[in-house]
Amino acid sequence: MGIKNLLAILKSIQQHWKEITIFLLLLITFLSLYPLPKLPEFPGTDKTHHLVAYFFLALPSGLRKPNKWILFICSFIIFGGIIEMIQPYVNRYGEWLDFFANTTGVLLGFFVGVILNMKLLSKIKLVNNQ
Repeated sequence: MGIKNLLAILKSIQQHWKEITIFLLLLITFLSLYPLPKLPEFPGTDKTHHLVAYFFLALPSGLRKPNKWILFICSFIIFGGIIEMIQPYVNRYGEWLDFFANTTGVLLGFFVGVILNMKLLSKIKLVNNQ
């Protein structure tokens, strides 16, 4: 994948950040609260799954960095906590370590998005000047 393709993908995520974020919120809600008789087997640890899911949840907001970005971070963290509190009522397990993994994923995803955004803007300027 070339740099122009990567820039195009990042720019597209940045432009459609609200729709992507809403979709990911719905997907995480469904996957976290759908009652299962037994949890399916996936490669990696449960905590890794939490971290990755919330990383990708926060990444589009970091790429866009809206004016009230701190509210988005706090909302995603609260969302993760609420999900963990609801899970015992739907035949799942709520755990503090899951909440910690969710929070870590939110913070990493958002700040990686911000860094990519800064790099994206500088690369777009370079590409446009050539």
